Amino acid sequence: MLEFLYLIPLFPLLGVVLNTFVLRGQPEKLVGGVAAAMVGASFVVAAGAFFQLLGMPAESRHFEQELFRWIVVGNFSAQAGFLADQLSMIMMLVVTGVSFLIHVYSIGYMHGDAGFRKFFIYLNLFVFFMLLLVMGSNYLVMFVGWEGVGLCSYLLIGFWFTDELKASAGKKAFIMNRIGDFGFLLAIFLLWTTFGTINFREIEPMAQAYPVGAGVITAICLLLFMGATGKSAQLPLYTWLPDAMAGPTPVSALIHAATMVTAGVYMVVRSNFLFSLSPMAMDVVAWVGGITALFAATIGLVQTDIKKVLAYSTVSQLGYMFLACGVGAYTAAVFHLMTHAFFKGLLFLGSGSVIHGMSDEQDIRFMGGLKDKMPTTYKTFLVGTLAIAGIPGLAGFFSKDEILWKTFESHNYALWAIGATAAFCTAFYMFRLLFLTFFGKFRGSKAQEHHVHESPKLMTIPLIVLAVLSVLGGYVGVPHALGGHNNFHEWLLPILSETGEHAGAHHGVPTAEYVLMAVSVLIALIGIFVAKSWYLGKSSLVESLGKSGTRNLLYNKYWVDQIYDTMISQPLVKLSEIFARYVDQGTVDGSVNGLGATVSGIGGIVRKVQTGVTQNYAVIMSLGVVLLLGTLLWSVLG
Repeated sequence: MLEFLYLIPLFPLLGVVLNTFVLRGQPEKLVGGVAAAMVGASFVVAAGAFFQLLGMPAESRHFEQELFRWIVVGNFSAQAGFLADQLSMIMMLVVTGVSFLIHVYSIGYMHGDAGFRKFFIYLNLFVFFMLLLVMGSNYLVMFVGWEGVGLCSYLLIGFWFTDELKASAGKKAFIMNRIGDFGFLLAIFLLWTTFGTINFREIEPMAQAYPVGAGVITAICLLLFMGATGKSAQLPLYTWLPDAMAGPTPVSALIHAATMVTAGVYMVVRSNFLFSLSPMAMDVVAWVGGITALFAATIGLVQTDIKKVLAYSTVSQLGYMFLACGVGAYTAAVFHLMTHAFFKGLLFLGSGSVIHGMSDEQDIRFMGGLKDKMPTTYKTFLVGTLAIAGIPGLAGFFSKDEILWKTFESHNYALWAIGATAAFCTAFYMFRLLFLTFFGKFRGSKAQEHHVHESPKLMTIPLIVLAVLSVLGGYVGVPHALGGHNNFHEWLLPILSETGEHAGAHHGVPTAEYVLMAVSVLIALIGIFVAKSWYLGKSSLVESLGKSGTRNLLYNKYWVDQIYDTMISQPLVKLSEIFARYVDQGTVDGSVNGLGATVSGIGGIVRKVQTGVTQNYAVIMSLGVVLLLGTLLWSVLG
């Protein structure tokens, strides 16, 4: 199957072509079915390639497929090619598998939408570019996919562009990502000038010749991480992601679970051989990730839009992944990336099911009592909530616990405390969301209550599959302390830097790990208990908090958007107006228009001579002859 690696991104691209040129005017089910089938075919090929790779010796699990020589300019050359190894294989399976379920779900969710066919064209294109990103054998192919998912996010977030708020959200995502992409592009330039290549496999051995802490390596890593903060929504470039909820809910699931926002984490892990040579860059990654995890989690505590709660949750969980990368726990980061794709995809699609059943209502203050009205949605949403909270036995417990343990083991105790606090917030806000949505009395209108119904099977079956994965997905990485072998860690280990994962690998069963495991579970249980007491009990504390300054601060998201607008956007607009008035209009336009006016003026004077009267021309010619003769006589006599 490895020789057919190119088919994995080709199938979604074929879906784009078919729906664009062949299936015009065809029924929705055919259009959506073809789009879903193309992604499903990619998953089948990826699964076949995975099992073929699994059958190889651990040290030779690498297959590089060169398609063609893409760019040759002077000494610079870049191949268009794909790489299949332990890391890219996981990403291929996650991207194609979760995206396939989202495509199936979208057939039911987008039913009746005027842009149904266009939506699936964009969705297929999104998957195509994400596969380019994770399969590329060099940084330039990765960058093409990187920019492609940025384009598709703009198209899909602003899909309902006739609504100005939705169109603005799409533009915001596009512009914010360009800031980070500038850093990524500079990193690629610096990689080429430093190593003479942009191929991952060629850079790695050359990088090992540099001493730990080398300035050029640190510069490359920080520029790469700048790109990651934009694409994976970390401080300070995170503000686009919550607004991305303006798009259709399947888009939110696709961006948050399987594709775009995981790109930054993947890029950092793929570049682990560089980051592990720069302790400074790794500290930056760890602290930005840890602070983002807690910062976003606190905002999620009080949000009232069901999708906004999940959006800030995504920002927070991505922070966990970068925290893991920063302490050298690359396998823990990828492990959480995978399990997060399962339970966050489930939660977003579950929220879409709720919105669908609630006549497009997204405010959880007007929900409640949906447990019996939407039983499948409730049960699957409960599984996702338990998983993200880190309850033992579910996928989120294994991956999040490993991140906290690796952070503590690296002696970053302050970062561990930050991560543990964020874990408490996660359990609290997720169960707050669950209780306000599915428990208690219905708080919406009579019309909404009458309309509430369970979603069709096209939407609930993907929820059930993702719920199963949210339970079982963590068992590929059961730690040694719990009697497992952590097969996920062993799978990824051969392609990770010696200074990263190998250095921290151990097979012992330290008491500290048991204690920290118990503490993390206790923290989650306390968060659940507090949420239950506040939102299912009769405490007046919630009402008093609703009027507090702290809640106002969190509800307004620390006013970061307003600060950006005041300190960056408005000054840039004013500066642009000044530039336009004095430089563009005054200098550039003034000089061009002035030159034109001068030529026009001269032409006006000359035009007066051209009267069209023959007698006038004869007089002028006679005067010319007299003047010429006079000049000649003067020269002879003089």
